Amino acid sequence: MIYFIGAGPGAVDLITVRGAEILRSAGRIIYAGSLVNPEILSAYARDGCEIFDSSSMTLEEITGLLVEGHERGIITVRLHSGDPAIFGAVREQMNILREKGIPFEVVPGVSSLFAASSALKTEYMIAGGTQTLIVTRAEGRTPVPEREGLKLLAEHGASIAVFLSAGMCETVCSELIAGGYDDDTPAALVYRASWPDEVVIRGTLSTLPELSQGITKTAIILAGNFLNDNKGSQSKLYDKKFTHEYRNSSIH
Repeated sequence: MIYFIGAGPGAVDLITVRGAEILRSAGRIIYAGSLVNPEILSAYARDGCEIFDSSSMTLEEITGLLVEGHERGIITVRLHSGDPAIFGAVREQMNILREKGIPFEVVPGVSSLFAASSALKTEYMIAGGTQTLIVTRAEGRTPVPEREGLKLLAEHGASIAVFLSAGMCETVCSELIAGGYDDDTPAALVYRASWPDEVVIRGTLSTLPELSQGITKTAIILAGNFLNDNKGSQSKLYDKKFTHEYRNSSIH
């Protein structure tokens, strides 16, 4: 079997139990060396496991290793950072395996999106406020559909997480302001969320570019009033006046 496994955001113990167990039994692991914490391999890969760093590989080279592992009858793992579903570039790998009739499974992981909110000690949805989180990226060498430009997305006023764009922080913040966010909207940049050298920078959309100078990759830009701890009202879920399936209100 071939497994696509989310390694988690970086911390060795933020991989899922299922992912760790499969890693322990794998005979071959192809991992994203520029993103995955190598300590995860030290902690979970067994002695004698064939380990390949895919940082400099092409799609054909990566899938070639997956197919070869399958043909040899060994458990083969493609280890991605975070969760494979978020900017994981796994679709094309899976399609090649489908074309060849090779079975595979996907094991989800903890995204850096959630490690970042943990580092910030916050949640993305606000009771009485936004109930929407936009996950996107800025346009660079990889194009973004015109209707998904940051300026247009900003019109929603939702919580927003911008991946793969730390090197364009000034452009990101300017586009969000141009699209409708106030320039004093709380903003943050989380670098290498959950790693030992994690860095959390807080500011506003107008100040974040200067505060985060020098950080150009492996970071998420976040913006929205969810970063303001005093914004919003209390959730109905635990309100003593609120009746639901599991609790009847005694207050009238």
